[in-house]
Amino acid sequence: MRFQRQATFPLHIEQLAAFARALAHPARVCIVQALLRHETLCCREIVSLLPLAQATVSQHLKALKNVGLIFHQENGPRVEYRLDRGRLSSFCHSFQMALEISAKPETSNSYSP
Repeated sequence: MRFQRQATFPLHIEQLAAFARALAHPARVCIVQALLRHETLCCREIVSLLPLAQATVSQHLKALKNVGLIFHQENGPRVEYRLDRGRLSSFCHSFQMALEISAKPETSNSYSP
């Protein structure tokens, strides 16, 4: 019988990893970008921006919602999604601090798509 060693990490590192996992899919990055450009979007509007089925977009929205990056608000029959800009900003700051990244990226080794 094999025993696996359970690693324990500080809570803030676990939370940072959860946010990173939530953003580790191109569709989720696109959803966050869309919500940065628009105050609110319903699922149908998000689906129209992505080459994905509605059910797939719903799963991506759920992953972003689970870590608190987005939240939804019912507006009559519409369910509108909003980005929690404060949490996104906090995540970005925490990521920089955890990796000790300076405010200005180095130009020689930076990645540019």
